[in-house]
Amino acid sequence: MRVFLAAVFVMLLGGAAFAQNAVPRYGEEDKAKSPQQIEADKAAQKAYERSLNNIPDQGPTDPWGQVRTNDAPKASAAKPKAKSGAAHAKSGTQN
Repeated sequence: MRVFLAAVFVMLLGGAAFAQNAVPRYGEEDKAKSPQQIEADKAAQKAYERSLNNIPDQGPTDPWGQVRTNDAPKASAAKPKAKSGAAHAKSGTQN
C-alpha cells in the first residue's frame, strides 16, 4: 500500500513539473496563428469593445449614503471664509 501511495505522489509531482514546461515562457515566440484564428481574435476583440459600450455611464456614488442620517449636513465645495478679525490680529502691530 505504501508503494502505491508513493507512486501516486511521485506521479502528481511529476505532472505538475511537466505542466510548467507546457506554458510558453517570457521571451519565447508565439506559434504562428492560422487566418481563422486571427479572424476569431479580431471578432472577439470587437465583441469585447461593443460590450464595453453597452455599459451605461453612472454618476458618482456615495458608498456611505445609507449609513448617514438625513440630518447630517452635506459638505460644500466652497472654502470657508477667513474671519476679518483674524487677518487684522496678524497685522504685526502690538498694543
